[in-house]
Amino acid sequence: MSISYNSFCDDFYVDMYINTRFDLPSERDTLLAFFERVKKQYPGMTILNREGTEYCLDESSQSEHNRWVSVDADRLGAGCANPESFQQAFELPMFVIGLVPYMLGVRSLDVESLDLTFGLDFEYAGNHNEIISEALFGGSAFSKLFEITGPGPLNLSPSVIVALNEDCSTRARLAIESRTEESEIQSGKFDSDKPISLFMTIRQYPQPGREFELEKVFAKICTHAVEYMDEKVVPNIVMPLTNAIAHRR
Repeated sequence: MSISYNSFCDDFYVDMYINTRFDLPSERDTLLAFFERVKKQYPGMTILNREGTEYCLDESSQSEHNRWVSVDADRLGAGCANPESFQQAFELPMFVIGLVPYMLGVRSLDVESLDLTFGLDFEYAGNHNEIISEALFGGSAFSKLFEITGPGPLNLSPSVIVALNEDCSTRARLAIESRTEESEIQSGKFDSDKPISLFMTIRQYPQPGREFELEKVFAKICTHAVEYMDEKVVPNIVMPLTNAIAHRR
């Protein structure tokens, strides 16, 4: 199935993170063996960088999909940009999940949580706070707070966390990030290179009495993520935001 989210935004990306209770291995040979195994499966991933305690294997910036895999002290991740299908979006994270028990020693008891994030970037060369206010708060009680003399909100980056099951172990977090700075509002000159970003994360915590099987849990939250995006986020958040931006251009 193709991904239609690309038509609503300028960039779309999928990120998976396994958050662990214990520190992950940091030995040179262990990490190199892990990254070499990933590289064997995805030959285009040839750039290995380090920032602090995090090591990241990346594709060239010229790559259309720009896959990446990272290992930090207590979490590891994998993702790609602008995937053409859900199969392509989830392929690398699922491959990494299959490796980590054997190559990095991650077991069920070690998993703090598993995250899957859909990220969408919207280019807009203007006041991000105005667009977010217009698209998401128009006609609401919050909009009354902005009916004042002056430039309006200086920082408007709403977020919410929703429980998706009775024991609250499965959660959805939605966040919209404005990157407009106060100095831009004061000067009236806005940076066109900084997008408005939307992040929708499904997080799964271990449930008492149940084995945390990474592959099965990942498949489950992939389904939750697609359903939540299609039924809640796209029609109620993404479309109003896209329309508000289109009307300003």
